[in-house]
Amino acid sequence: MSRVARHAMPEQPANERSKNFKEVALGYDAETAQAEAARCLQCPNPRCQKGCPVGVDIPDFIRYLKEGKMAEAIIALKAKNSLPAVCGRVCPQENQCEKECVLGIRGESVAIGRLERYVADYAREHRLDCVACEIKGEGHGRVAIVGSGPAGLTAAGDLVRLGYEVTVFEALHAAGGVLMYGIPEFRLPKEIVQHEINQLKALGVKIVTNAVIGRTYTIDELLGEEGYDAVFIGTGAGLPHFLHIEGENLNGVYAANEFLTRVNLMRAYQFPKVATPVYIGESVAVIGAGNVAMDAARTAKRLGAKEVSIVYRRSEAEMPARKEEIEHAKEEGIQLCLLTNPLKIIGNEQGWVTGLEVSRMELGEPDATGRRRPVEIPGSNYTMPVDMVVLAIGQGPNPLVQSTTPGLETNRHGNIVATEEGQTSKPGVFAGGDIVTGAATVISAMGAGKKAAAAIHRYIQEKNR
Repeated sequence: MSRVARHAMPEQPANERSKNFKEVALGYDAETAQAEAARCLQCPNPRCQKGCPVGVDIPDFIRYLKEGKMAEAIIALKAKNSLPAVCGRVCPQENQCEKECVLGIRGESVAIGRLERYVADYAREHRLDCVACEIKGEGHGRVAIVGSGPAGLTAAGDLVRLGYEVTVFEALHAAGGVLMYGIPEFRLPKEIVQHEINQLKALGVKIVTNAVIGRTYTIDELLGEEGYDAVFIGTGAGLPHFLHIEGENLNGVYAANEFLTRVNLMRAYQFPKVATPVYIGESVAVIGAGNVAMDAARTAKRLGAKEVSIVYRRSEAEMPARKEEIEHAKEEGIQLCLLTNPLKIIGNEQGWVTGLEVSRMELGEPDATGRRRPVEIPGSNYTMPVDMVVLAIGQGPNPLVQSTTPGLETNRHGNIVATEEGQTSKPGVFAGGDIVTGAATVISAMGAGKKAAAAIHRYIQEKNR
């Protein structure tokens, strides 16, 4: 078994990157990528592939990389993954493919995500992407995709390769969904997202922006007068959750989705070159501890906040964000206010935030999720002096599509009910990703899009018999 250490990813120094929006991780060079690829054992029964939600042939693309066959490497990647440059940057490989790597049993797993990023970036820079753009099926029919996030783009890529006429409808002015509005430039450059989308367009995927399904068209209209044989709904989870505590309506309080959309999609970080202003306080509290909270905190720091704190009612061990993102945040000067529960947002007479009242917590017995339940310590209340609060405590489904589609079953949270393959209660309508599961990862949404595409193919084939 290989004893060669895993190769580190070069990064911008923390004191520099915390002041700019350039990508933090700089990527492997060719020598490092091939050295890391050489660590792969090429297992005859690759567990890593079973850990990939979209089923990428991981040993294959790594072997081609090791041999310097880059055109073959990108073909192997794109056979199952339409967004490899995105996945190589933001997927939690440590909990998926890399978690299953045999080398990780007694040492460090192969850096599969970093190698995926290297191959995708090399292919883009050397114009090899087109090599992987092949139509391999002869499907006959038209499919509408609602939402251009990871689930929708994956379904679109798979279906167009099967020969279908595919149109993606996006409510916003730019395609990409959460990849564009939710993930900051320093983690996922937007030109990377648009390049991946342009590759799908080159395959024949049509993308219509500023199209709000439920208003511009209903699902029934798409299946009826618009002539689509099937519809896939991948509208994600873009509706922010709130704490419902006093002071949430004060000036200086943001939902994380609003804050990140303004900064990322609308380019507020480039103001005044771009006409999108954004208010940033000197002392910022971000409530929550997932990846969205880390993104919001690190974004506020880059935009000039002098002090940024993550406020979380459990300990660091329970934080749901990727460990890499937590470490990056701490390196950049983000403070962790752990075992701390927000009670009230305090404001002045002018309606602006001046403080956050919190209480100290301790961990009690495990709750239904298996995590130890936070319990308030009596008499521990105090006020944090802050002038901006970002709520990053999760998000749910926008109800527009569901409320305008008779016969579409939803659960008590408003998520669409669908089978493992994405079939909903309405014939010809499929769904996948966060709109079904609630907020999850990019790659899990892609896996759902892939399963739904296969189910749509079967549905249309049977319908045309």
